[in-house]
Amino acid sequence: YFNRPSAPETEEDEFADERAEILAEAAALKESAMAYMHPEVGVIAVDGACFGRNFFNRPSAPETEDALEAKERALILAEADALKKSAVGFMHPEVGVAATDPTVFGRNYFNRPLAPETEEDEFADERAEILAEASALKKLAADYMHPEVGVTSADGACFGRNYFERPSAPETEDLDEAEEHARVLADALALKKSAADYMHPEVGVTSADGACFGRNYFNRASAPETEDVEEAEERALVLADALALKNSAADYMNPEVGVTAADGASFGRNYFNRPSAPETEEDEFADERAEVLAEAAALKKLAADYMHPEVGVSSCDATLFGRNYFN
Repeated sequence: YFNRPSAPETEEDEFADERAEILAEAAALKESAMAYMHPEVGVIAVDGACFGRNFFNRPSAPETEDALEAKERALILAEADALKKSAVGFMHPEVGVAATDPTVFGRNYFNRPLAPETEEDEFADERAEILAEASALKKLAADYMHPEVGVTSADGACFGRNYFERPSAPETEDLDEAEEHARVLADALALKKSAADYMHPEVGVTSADGACFGRNYFNRASAPETEDVEEAEERALVLADALALKNSAADYMNPEVGVTAADGASFGRNYFNRPSAPETEEDEFADERAEVLAEAAALKKLAADYMHPEVGVSSCDATLFGRNYFN
């Protein structure tokens, strides 16, 4: 529908945007020229923002200060108040100090005069260690001085014994020694078998493993000769080259045979490059020509608008008469 022969001419978005900007600038220049040429008309405005004013910057507004200045002034007043209070307290000691803060009348339960003496954690731990060592030394001295008392104990662990280390337990060996022992026995068994095979060759070798009687199908004596993949590929390339050379030599030696071809592509031609095809131009040239024509048309229209300002600007675009509901 948009590309039919009877369709109206259209333009791209970039050209349309550029044309709109040019028209807007021309309209603004025309309005500025009219205002400059006819100052008696005056300026007419119905925008409410033109008649508004800032409540805080009005001439009758009270003087205010910035936040930094307000903070600085508050600090100065606080320091002056503190200095005044200190001077009054220094000049009139008879007044005394009056306070209603309950923390002024409180005291620490642990630091009160009647509290029992305490010690720090480090001293308490060290004292407990010293007492424990003294008790152990006292018990050791009593056992040494009175051997007739004997040793009394009710701990079940004192009467137990290790099952594996009892006197009647069989001798055992460590894991490393057991592994070494197994290796020595395996080596001795292999040497014994090798010596028996060497001393009695008449016994022969007996085996029931099926893999001993198998053979490779591809490597058997009666198998046909084969070649590697690389050699096969190389041979195929050599044969192809030889065939191509043979065809070339036959064509050179017998030119009367001619060239025969049944491929449809050999008889085809390009529709757009045929001798009877109309002349065309490349995309770049076509785009550049369209841009030049568009700029010439725009300049022509701009010159006509400049030479005939009485014609005015006519537009039927609905967006020119619309306005924003929120603004």
